[in-house]
Amino acid sequence: MKKVSLLFICVLLVSILHAQTTKWGFDGAHSKISFSVTHMMISEVEGQFTAYEGAVLSDEKDFSDAKIDFTIDVSSVNTANTKRDDHLRSADFFDVNKFPKIVFKSTSMKNIGKGEYQLTGDFTMLGVTKPIKLTVKHRGTVNDPWGNTKAGLKIAGTIDRTKWGLKYNSLMDTGGVMIGENIEIICHIELIKQK
Repeated sequence: MKKVSLLFICVLLVSILHAQTTKWGFDGAHSKISFSVTHMMISEVEGQFTAYEGAVLSDEKDFSDAKIDFTIDVSSVNTANTKRDDHLRSADFFDVNKFPKIVFKSTSMKNIGKGEYQLTGDFTMLGVTKPIKLTVKHRGTVNDPWGNTKAGLKIAGTIDRTKWGLKYNSLMDTGGVMIGENIEIICHIELIKQK
């Protein structure tokens, strides 16, 4: 019993010693959370979420140990078309009255070379949680003129919206569907180191 307790304490100490302690916040004025989807099989509709919050914990200069928690206020969806945005907020799509948040929690960050990483995490939308993989590019870390440490990340990936229950669509007379199933995610993130 004493051996088991000692082993548990050792594992706990190692976890604490290797836990990230440096916190980075999101600079909303210099970040953009955007998406695009195929429309009528011939073009793309782009949009973004303008309200979000989260944090990154990372002690490594290249963010290779990053742990990311991120929450989007779904009602902030903006595709530059009020009628379409209202429809996206309805029960046909995001159903914001029942599911006001989209949440991402990272589970791993793997170096794939040349300053790029594979970010894996749990993505929750419409009450459904599934793992996704995204590509992260660390674009550098600098000090701004006001004494802040800033870091730039570009995060991209593609998800099949139907796996989260986002199945609304319309068939076209010419064949095919009005709205693509795959959603391209593109996030330009500027982080600010917390003091």
